[in-house]
Amino acid sequence: MAKEPLSEAGLHFDELNKLRILEPDVGQKTTELKEECRDFVDKISQFQKIVGGLIEMVDELAREAEKEKMKAIGARNLLKSVAKQREAQQQQLQALIAEKKMQLERYRIEYEALSKVEAEQNEFIDQFILQK
Repeated sequence: MAKEPLSEAGLHFDELNKLRILEPDVGQKTTELKEECRDFVDKISQFQKIVGGLIEMVDELAREAEKEKMKAIGARNLLKSVAKQREAQQQQLQALIAEKKMQLERYRIEYEALSKVEAEQNEFIDQFILQK
């Protein structure tokens, strides 16, 4: 009966017979909630560590991807440069071929002219020898 007037005043005894302001089941629920909160905070802390590690790993992968992307761009630019150089070299070689063809044609014409002169001179020599 001594407990009832105290209960009406908002005071309660717990299982260890300590005087409490809260009801025993409310106190127990509060303690349980405190433990759950502590577990939750621990889990959140672990989650943050895991996420932090994941973010670091993703950042590293992003840096490596960017590095490889730059290498690929450099290689592509180098290939374009080499292709342009080859194209310029091909044009130079084609111009040289055209020049050599023209030179060959001049030499052919000169050869024909000299062959004609030689034939005329041989004929003249033959006629000169026959006249003597």
